[in-house]
Amino acid sequence: MTLDKVARDGLVLLGCGKMGTALLTGWLAAGVPAASVWVLEPNPTDWLKSIGVHLNTALPTAPAVALVAVKPQMMGAALPALQALGNGPTLFISIAAGTSIAAFEAALGALTPIVRTMPNTPAMVGRGITGICGNAHAGAGGLALAHTLMQAVGQVVELDGEHQIDAVTAVSGSGPAYVFHLIEAMAAAGEAEGLSATVAMQLARATVCGAGELAHRAPESAAQLRINVTSPGGTTAAALAHLMNPETGLPPLLRRAVHAAAERGRELGK
Repeated sequence: MTLDKVARDGLVLLGCGKMGTALLTGWLAAGVPAASVWVLEPNPTDWLKSIGVHLNTALPTAPAVALVAVKPQMMGAALPALQALGNGPTLFISIAAGTSIAAFEAALGALTPIVRTMPNTPAMVGRGITGICGNAHAGAGGLALAHTLMQAVGQVVELDGEHQIDAVTAVSGSGPAYVFHLIEAMAAAGEAEGLSATVAMQLARATVCGAGELAHRAPESAAQLRINVTSPGGTTAAALAHLMNPETGLPPLLRRAVHAAAERGRELGK
């Protein structure tokens, strides 16, 4: 399957909030015609109404893909709209946290090709990363198509299986919130050292964004980039003595945080 098949047979998007909008924007930019897209969205934006997609109309009988982009708590009410497409050739792709492949198979039919994905919010600026896994009926072709579609908003990694999806959720799905909170904490620490709130926030945001871009572009590992900034006995070393403390520093704190997020994902999937 390729995007040519999507253009020919159609793509259904169930839900077009922030992530659905990011994906749709990426697909249109990648060459999927608006006329090949059907969107089911109860609260469409003016942009969605204006781009030429089929909006809240009857669906094609066998689209290439149906992508489910509603929140997990809305899944029960939303999925019946797509039930007629189950057990057929349509590939279902989910971006919902906490809804297992087995739950989709129960709702849509055991023969339904299903790929489960976990993107993250930097997809809204084309810099996301998505973990994907699928059932046996999706096969290599379904995974390849899901890879192509999710690649429209960033990087894609294929997982060994669904058992890894909660770890992906905890690291990259929830991870942007950790980074945003780091910005908040750095700015607050700058204020405590005498900076104005405005300057402290500007410094913190630019530093995190710049360091992220350097990590993205540089060939060195994150560890080496850290070493490059750290002069022995200097200011950075003094700070890292606290941040890298094996008992009270950032590593054990993040292990606890990521574990808590992964456990919550497992609970939601039950």
